[in-house]
Amino acid sequence: MSEIVSPEKPPSALKSAAKTTARIAALVAVFPVLLSHWIVASIRGANRSLESHSQLLSLYPGLVGQYLRRAFLQQALAKCDPSALVEFGTLFSQVGAKLDANVYVGPRCGLGLVHLEKDVLLAANVQIPSGGATHYFDDPDTPIREQGGERKLVTIGEGAWIGTGAIVLADVGKGSIVAAGAVVTKPIPEFVIAGGVPAKVIRPRFETPDHG
Repeated sequence: MSEIVSPEKPPSALKSAAKTTARIAALVAVFPVLLSHWIVASIRGANRSLESHSQLLSLYPGLVGQYLRRAFLQQALAKCDPSALVEFGTLFSQVGAKLDANVYVGPRCGLGLVHLEKDVLLAANVQIPSGGATHYFDDPDTPIREQGGERKLVTIGEGAWIGTGAIVLADVGKGSIVAAGAVVTKPIPEFVIAGGVPAKVIRPRFETPDHG
């Protein structure tokens, strides 16, 4: 009788299975941190708790750190897609933040109330606080820390790329590029290249405006 040989799993299936196993292991490993986050959140508030626990998890380097941060952020943020990747040293301050599919967040970024849409790329040291009015400063007789402020959701459109060291205080349109070191104080339209302080549109990305 001829021996029956079972077909080998294709490499893609093995890779997918390995990723699934790694994600489960990361969730188990990070569960004590999640438990601590939930307890602290009930006492000090969810955003304060997120700040301290994202600081802790930001210190894990390499692939292990990527998996641990993602496992935590999937439970702690409003949304963190399983395909999102957050690098070493990145800090979060607002649980309302959203990371869509295939988002890449480079090392040492600081993110507040932000929505990173599908395929957004953030280079290293990008800062996106919760809009440009987190601190009021109109009253000369009151310390700025006592004047309050407001947080606004900043949306980085699908496929946009934010360069190293940029500070983004307003929305960036789909497919646009923000140059390194730029300071975005007003909304940037779709499919343009912007740079400078404050950031201005330098030119369209493409000759034809229709990218439908």
